[in-house]
Amino acid sequence: MQDKSTAEDFDVVIVGRGPVGATLANLLGLCGVRTLVLEREARAYHLPRAVHFDDECMRVFQTIGLAETILPHVILSPGMLFLDAAGRMLLDWSRPQTLTPMGWHLSYRFHQPDLENVLIGGLARWPHVSLRNRCDVFALDQDEDGVRVRYEDLSNGRLGEVRAGYVIGCDGARSLVRRFIGSGMDDLGFHERWLVIDVLLKRDRDDLGDYSLQHCDPRRPATYVRGTGTRRRWEITVLPDEDSQEVALPAKVWELLSRWITPDDAEIERAAVYTFHSVIAQQWRNDRLLLAGDSAHQTPPFLGQGMCAGIRDAANLAWKLAAVIRDGAPPHLLDTYQSERQPHVREFIELAIRLGGVINTKAIEAGLAAGEVRENAPVKLEVKKPLLGPGLALGDLPLAGHLVPQFALRDGSRSDDRIGYGHVLLVDSSATPPSRPAHSLPGIEILTSNDAEAVGPWLREHGIIAALVRPDRYIRGTARNETDLDRLMAAITPPTHVPSAA
Repeated sequence: MQDKSTAEDFDVVIVGRGPVGATLANLLGLCGVRTLVLEREARAYHLPRAVHFDDECMRVFQTIGLAETILPHVILSPGMLFLDAAGRMLLDWSRPQTLTPMGWHLSYRFHQPDLENVLIGGLARWPHVSLRNRCDVFALDQDEDGVRVRYEDLSNGRLGEVRAGYVIGCDGARSLVRRFIGSGMDDLGFHERWLVIDVLLKRDRDDLGDYSLQHCDPRRPATYVRGTGTRRRWEITVLPDEDSQEVALPAKVWELLSRWITPDDAEIERAAVYTFHSVIAQQWRNDRLLLAGDSAHQTPPFLGQGMCAGIRDAANLAWKLAAVIRDGAPPHLLDTYQSERQPHVREFIELAIRLGGVINTKAIEAGLAAGEVRENAPVKLEVKKPLLGPGLALGDLPLAGHLVPQFALRDGSRSDDRIGYGHVLLVDSSATPPSRPAHSLPGIEILTSNDAEAVGPWLREHGIIAALVRPDRYIRGTARNETDLDRLMAAITPPTHVPSAA
């Protein structure tokens, strides 16, 4: 048995190498944090799972310098339409095909193995980040100095162990790390079996369309999703009296698909029954153990926000871990991770449940308050992203807890690429002497309306002269006047700037 003096030592051990774990490892790599990723499987799972991410996720991928590598693997989604049993449109959730204020498009479709391979490949850029596959973690022992992580190398049966300052469980719905934290789960009440069918088209079927379709048929609700390339997905409700194994047999699958496609059109890549859950871990942190992604929360898929929520977890957590490990910030900074993220993800899950109710009922207007119903026209759905929960944001100041736009710089580049994964103060040069904040906030990037033309109008639109933005692009606080600006400066423990990965 190894003792503390001989065990390998890391700042952070991440359990799980899926999209959330790999994104977190890339962010920690960007921060210079010594990181080890332990993954039970030999390689990325080869079948489709998550199929959608949004502009905020792509902005995180931009931060870690991988957005341009990911772009060839994605397609834009025009949105989602809700249809009744007769095929009439009930609800229109179209997505704009222009760039959002985040600097990216609102909805991307992707094949999860492609994304995972890019994220995992990106880890090779960081000499202080290591990945070990086929390593099955079975024990976590905390003490005052760190965590003893024990695992089995499944390739040879040998037992190994390392020491870590912190362990992050990105190990999914059946999370081992969550069991060691001892967290219970808050159940939001949605548990339904759905048959998920992924097919590869053998011939063109342009008539299937690019929109996702929610078939709100009370007899058997179903979802159609356009994937990348020839991939198409149907998710079909399993009825209470149906057997999960029998409904996934090829003959039954083709019977259920017969209204859309036949075996002449496509081959089945995978058909499996999943139970969609809506649960949130009650405790995301126990001292040096933390949770992210599906280990902390699970949502029905109707909003396409499951993986997105985990990517947001990673963006919120990584810079806080770096501040504690590298910059001497107090460990209780990590308590703001759950307090900020949990209400945010809960709001998304509750909306996904309501959308699930819409798919299962004729009472569209009753099921979803989505705006004014127009005469003889479908309801138009617009989803506003939730705000952060209470934490570091100075909540009595305008825009605190909101995402900040990404600005085009005068040289044609983008503001996130200039800032990196660091803090920035946006300043209206015409309202505030530029030299003042620059001298008062060491280690914080200053971006003025001289750097990006749109900064000044954006600040003035919101009645502020400055905004302090965190590395995860959320606004910590703003200043309407010099007094507010003094307060912003006083609230900050100087962070260390992290350069861009681009």
